[in-house]
Amino acid sequence: MDTTIKNVGGIKHRIRSRLKNSQALSTLSAAQLPFHAAIPTLTKRSFFRLFLLVFFLGPPLATWWVVFRKRPKTILEIARRIVLSVPKSAMDWLGRAKVAFTHSDSPLPLKQKDGSQTDLLKLVESSVPPCQLNPLLFNGHVQTFWTAQKVPGPPIYYKRKIFDANHKTYPGTFTVDFVTDKFEELNDRKLPIRTKYYEDEEWDAMHGDDDRPMLVVLHGLSGGSYEVYLREAIYPLVQSGKWEICVVNARGCAKSAITSGLLFNARATWDIRRVVSWIGESFPNRPLFAAGFSLGANILTNYVAEEGSECRLKAAVSCGNPFNLEVASKALARSLFGKEVYLRVMGTNLKKLINLHKKEIEMYTDLDMKRINNVTYLYEFDREVQCGTWGYPTEDAYYRDASSADSVLAIRIPFMALGALDDPIAVSEAIPYGEFKQNPCTVLCTTSLGGHLSWFEVGGGRWHAKPICNFFNRMAFEVDLDAISPQLAARITDRPNRGSHFDPMRRRLTIKEEEIL
Repeated sequence: MDTTIKNVGGIKHRIRSRLKNSQALSTLSAAQLPFHAAIPTLTKRSFFRLFLLVFFLGPPLATWWVVFRKRPKTILEIARRIVLSVPKSAMDWLGRAKVAFTHSDSPLPLKQKDGSQTDLLKLVESSVPPCQLNPLLFNGHVQTFWTAQKVPGPPIYYKRKIFDANHKTYPGTFTVDFVTDKFEELNDRKLPIRTKYYEDEEWDAMHGDDDRPMLVVLHGLSGGSYEVYLREAIYPLVQSGKWEICVVNARGCAKSAITSGLLFNARATWDIRRVVSWIGESFPNRPLFAAGFSLGANILTNYVAEEGSECRLKAAVSCGNPFNLEVASKALARSLFGKEVYLRVMGTNLKKLINLHKKEIEMYTDLDMKRINNVTYLYEFDREVQCGTWGYPTEDAYYRDASSADSVLAIRIPFMALGALDDPIAVSEAIPYGEFKQNPCTVLCTTSLGGHLSWFEVGGGRWHAKPICNFFNRMAFEVDLDAISPQLAARITDRPNRGSHFDPMRRRLTIKEEEIL
């Protein structure tokens, strides 16, 4: 072997030495060179690798070739069965997520405007397209991390109005951003990008008798109307020109001021109730819909359940809802990655948020800012802030009381929940599958891929916008909303023969003085 290597090298050396200059070398074609001159210099290691490649792959390839020549149909059948026997989960690596639906055996019947009959399950199934995501973002962690990319997202312009809360126990102010036509930006650093306040005369004209559908949106933890996942979800509705849309910003979020020392709470449904009530009074003919994301989805689910059969919304969508906050928190804390990445990042973001309102926090509350600034993880922040503000003894007690898992049972309007099974934050083990099976007004749609509010497609689009917009468009323009049968009240699990009943909306934290101002 060594002799062969040296001979080949010697031939190449002699050929090159005969070429007097670089010009002759460049003009000499490959056909003019002897065969051995085209062979690169072999080393012992490369020769050994070539030997292993031929030794291990040669015999099976030769065998398959012989069999294929004699029985081509047999080989093709074997290949077909191999492909079919690949676990479906392996297709996730190609970005093709599995879509599944959890629902009642008797879904809510719906009458369409053309007179035909359908039901909630069929409507949801027809609204959800195949989920083909970016194969390079092959699991929930990678999908979720990709949201950190600084992408501009679709341009949506807002006009902001400050609302006064009308809850006697929890007063204060919060902001609502209304989607509007494009305007010349003022570069006001006190507001998010593409946002400005309503002029007084503009706001005074905010009423009418039109029947355009209107969507109320709730954002996720410490976010706001500017979030890319939110704008991606509503942009098709904005582009259609058929919808009116507003985003309710949680107190202190999206560069809004706080005036009572209260931030937000996973159970605090008072502000969305205030907005829905105002819209109903100002635009009595508009059918109302709502969508919530992550923490906003938990709040929305609780709100719809609290309203029960009296809910003013015609339909709602919950996206990336953690549902059982205690289960989700403990699932994250169990793993080093969940604790040191997700819980740490969320805790840090909330700590930054509360420091933006340090003056107001110290003015209106007795929270210890020094202790808050020493927290690291989300559950530590909730221990210091949520427990200190609302009166919960522990953060776990707060999670149990504010969770929306049981609330699913009390929903009495068409309701679609959307989630990814590989969501590292709103974990799959927190999803109340049994409750969705019990309630004919609800349908749960899960995808095997998607991460937390991610669902990135090839090219950067977000898949979740498609089922959300399809669902709302079908409900608003195809379903006869007035023909939806009134559903039973929320508390339907009575067992008179046993002298008991189950109330899914019973809360442990009692709110005093709930009269509306």
